[in-house]
Amino acid sequence: MGGAQLSPRERRILAEIEEDLAADSGFARALGAGRTRLRARLGSGRFAAPAAALLGPMAMVLLVVAVANGATALVWAFAAVWILTLLCLLRLLVRWSRRHLRGDERPRPDERDA
Repeated sequence: MGGAQLSPRERRILAEIEEDLAADSGFARALGAGRTRLRARLGSGRFAAPAAALLGPMAMVLLVVAVANGATALVWAFAAVWILTLLCLLRLLVRWSRRHLRGDERPRPDERDA
């Protein structure tokens, strides 16, 4: 890593901090709960397909208008919408590949609407 190494005193202090954090069960619970809530919000992916279906054409319209006008704001709007579209498509690809690798022929009940 090429950087400065920690002194023995600094390593001891770091080890004490790590022990204190590991012993604090409330801290570990808070970290786990935050991750679980975020996964519950983002993990379902129910809206990935409709979002991609709407964002894709919107990105293409923004691209055409941005090229025709040469407006910087429209180029940035296109970039933002295009990135969101790609993220939705990536989510759909991941979901499809997981299902395909498991060998599921039918979508699960919670994914039927997507």
